[in-house]
Amino acid sequence: YQDGIFLKWLWNTLYYGFVGTAGMTLVCVACGYGLAMYQFRGRGVLMGCIIGSFLVPHALLTIPSFLLFTDLRMVDTPSAIIVPSLFNAFSVYLAKVYAEGAIPPELLEAARIDGAGEYRIFFTVGARLMSTGAATIFLLGFVGSWNSFFGPLVFLRTPEKWTVMVGLYSWLKVKVDTSADLTGMVVVGSLLSLIPMVILMISMQRFWRSGVTLGSIK
Repeated sequence: YQDGIFLKWLWNTLYYGFVGTAGMTLVCVACGYGLAMYQFRGRGVLMGCIIGSFLVPHALLTIPSFLLFTDLRMVDTPSAIIVPSLFNAFSVYLAKVYAEGAIPPELLEAARIDGAGEYRIFFTVGARLMSTGAATIFLLGFVGSWNSFFGPLVFLRTPEKWTVMVGLYSWLKVKVDTSADLTGMVVVGSLLSLIPMVILMISMQRFWRSGVTLGSIK
């Protein structure tokens, strides 16, 4: 801890989590809103593809993603962690379900009659009514990003760019490879890494409770 590497890992995890999850929330809320509020050709097929993607293991995409990121020179950069997190199929489905229950179509028609464009309707009407669902999506996405291990382990090489999970794993690996006992550091680091999650869960509990409840009812 004296060299500050753990605080660096903690900051990296917060940065990757907040930036990636914020972008994912905006993208998925917009996609869910579009699927729920608009009728267009291929809508059912698109929704079927999104649901079908639930069956694809993330590990199956690791090698293609690594080869693609290598060609784009994104390996060992924050983009390798943030970009893949910008789209989440389950979050799109959750946003669609929430939009169907939270946004009255009559309200959108009234906004169109008043002369509002589709983008303005989304940001001033749809996004506000979906704020609870968006908070739930953000919370679930941030938890997943915070606990992510395999992606950062594969795509990040420099220790200063690691996340908390990969850093703690490296300490455990040191214990296995050498005679150094870092068990105490791993335990303390694990406890400290829980603090941001506890703060986030407490501060957003009223949002995710109502959001998950509505999703289960639908």
